[in-house]
Amino acid sequence: MGKAAAVKAFGDIRVALAVLNAEVDGSGSVPFSGADPLAGLVDGCLDILAGAREVEAGFAALKAKAAVGYADSADAVAGPDVPVRAQEMAVAAEIGCVLALGPRAASSFLATSYAVTRTLPRTLAALQAGVLSWSHAVVMADETMSLDAAGAAALEAHFLDPDAPDPARGCPVGQMPAHRFKAKARTWRERHHAESVEARHAKGVADRRVEYRPDQDGMAWLSAYLPAAQALAGWNRLTAISRAMQGPEECRGMPQLRADIFADAVLGSGATDTGDTAAGILEGTGFQSSPIRAQVLVTVPVISLLGLADEPAMLDGYGPIPASMARDLVAGGAGSFYRVLVDPRDGAPLEIGRSSYRVTGPMRAWLRMRDGKCPFPGCSNNSLDNDADHILAWAKGGTTGISNLGQPCPKHHKLRHTTGWRPTLATKNEPPGWISPSGRHYASEHQDWEPPQWPEGVLPGERSQPEEGNRSEGGSVRQEWKLLEQPSLLEAALVQQLAS
Repeated sequence: MGKAAAVKAFGDIRVALAVLNAEVDGSGSVPFSGADPLAGLVDGCLDILAGAREVEAGFAALKAKAAVGYADSADAVAGPDVPVRAQEMAVAAEIGCVLALGPRAASSFLATSYAVTRTLPRTLAALQAGVLSWSHAVVMADETMSLDAAGAAALEAHFLDPDAPDPARGCPVGQMPAHRFKAKARTWRERHHAESVEARHAKGVADRRVEYRPDQDGMAWLSAYLPAAQALAGWNRLTAISRAMQGPEECRGMPQLRADIFADAVLGSGATDTGDTAAGILEGTGFQSSPIRAQVLVTVPVISLLGLADEPAMLDGYGPIPASMARDLVAGGAGSFYRVLVDPRDGAPLEIGRSSYRVTGPMRAWLRMRDGKCPFPGCSNNSLDNDADHILAWAKGGTTGISNLGQPCPKHHKLRHTTGWRPTLATKNEPPGWISPSGRHYASEHQDWEPPQWPEGVLPGERSQPEEGNRSEGGSVRQEWKLLEQPSLLEAALVQQLAS
């Protein structure tokens, strides 16, 4: 059949597209619902959107396979005498012309296509089944690029194989936006990379820099590549100052306020009209070289905090950070660090509650630890700027406990109370999902909690007074592991350790 079969298949697809367009326009031969045509069209359009998403994913897989097939065939036709780099450029140029892509975009597309078709079989299968989009496949290819074959297979299995030893929980990756999947995949990669996060972070610190990039309409970008704690502390401080300045007399929105305050901090107070309040708050806030006081939640495994292991900690709003950075933040007085008890089986926070309406500071910290961000589908708003909200209203008998609390950002909190969107029930470990006005249910993301990693040769609950021959190299005796079951003693041990 060959080329004729392909031409016929695309002809059939164009006919199907014409049918679907007629249905969306409401001019189909039969309405979606005879009883209520308008409501039927609402539901029908959503069904068509869902179907189109699956078909687009299948086409993305087809394009990737076709690009790789063309590249391999072109290489064979060119023969061994053509320089490799020249052949790569020739192939990318041809693909770019067919797909109307620039040289760099065409090369990137071809590289991702090779990764998906040759080294990421689960991703390819998910694309063909319509479970993932091409954007998700690009994330998978990017996050596995620096991993070995075993690491790449493990990352794929974690997110795409429900029978994996420790599969991802909550919203399936294909049902969340690609930028949210990237955040989760990056977190997993940081935890499981063969090279320690400490070593990789040291390389990143050496590459810190500020960049300037001109843009359109007399504007430009000024950005800094910094250690995560510094960058996130600065962002949270800008957010807090901007939020404090909002009011009836303030006409600027949050993005404009952040930009103006940032310009003041870099250029000197008074460069832009941010007002006396911002100038007063900015004075002495440490934007230059004072010690960091990161207004963020640092979740660090106890053993790493004691300096006995290097398991990554979690910086709220960012993800995994080196244990050394977490120890520095805690010892330096990170303002939002709380001693949080977690379930030793899976690393998830434990339930707490109150019999009164008010949500306490520690409970808000617990919410931040459980959810990590606004739980609305696709939202990335950092927990620090979110609201605490009763899922079942207090006036209707709802309790003030973790299982009845969510932390939507101000925008989605307002959406919940002004439209038909409503949150579903939560649990101590799982944030609420959401139900749309059309009645469709959308699962929220879950934190990928993992059990703590114990130092080699030590098991939970093991006594710390070993035989004389089992003392560590430096002569110190291992800590009493049963402290992990006694929070007050553990806290005292941490204080002593950090003070030394």
